[in-house]
Amino acid sequence: MNNQVDKLSNAIKKNGHRLTQARKAILQALAYSGGHVSADDLVDIVHQDTPGVGRMTVYRTLDLLLELGLIRPIYQGTGAAHYVIMDEGHHHHLICSQCDRVFEFDDCAVQDLMKAIADRFDFEIQGHLLEFYGLCPNCHARG
Repeated sequence: MNNQVDKLSNAIKKNGHRLTQARKAILQALAYSGGHVSADDLVDIVHQDTPGVGRMTVYRTLDLLLELGLIRPIYQGTGAAHYVIMDEGHHHHLICSQCDRVFEFDDCAVQDLMKAIADRFDFEIQGHLLEFYGLCPNCHARG
């Protein structure tokens, strides 16, 4: 978790932005949440440890992290965006279509596909969010 906070902190500073105490608190809360959190939930988590951080500061920090490509919004049937940390520029999920449970996995076997797509469209790919939908073992067993 501290490694994620360090990576996010370094990326903010490297891109010429200040790393304020409020931003540090937000990054820690984001990492603590596992990186799957809505903006409103993140505000609540931040307020538990740092009540002085305002809602708009959280929203502006999320906007900055989005702009820098450090997080991405995902929509999993709840209506509100949840934000995931883009570790090393990518993030992967298995999502159960029946119970909406989300499984993360780190294996990234799409390098050849990314290169083929980048070459075909003359596009510089900087990251990806990969989601597979299906049935988890529990839902599959229930038929």
